[in-house]
Amino acid sequence: MKRIRWTERAVRRLDQIGAFIEKDSPITAARVVARIVSAADNLAEQPAMGRVGRVKGTRELVLADIPYIIPYRVVGGDIEILTVMHAAQRWPRQL
Repeated sequence: MKRIRWTERAVRRLDQIGAFIEKDSPITAARVVARIVSAADNLAEQPAMGRVGRVKGTRELVLADIPYIIPYRVVGGDIEILTVMHAAQRWPRQL
């Protein structure tokens, strides 16, 4: 089983998502953040479950039930969570 490692950018983005949703619904914010973290944790056992990423060397875990995508890469024995993006966001050239 691989280890999940969140980059500073990914943690900051997760906090931003939670804070934005929390303005309208603290309960929904907690659920969305928990769902994102849970999905990322599943990568430890199935690192190839995400699709090939748009940015070279990455993969993307698409969450079907909420509009978020988790870009990540496999680095040695680790899964590195690069960021969390809303599905409607413009995709960056680099992560």
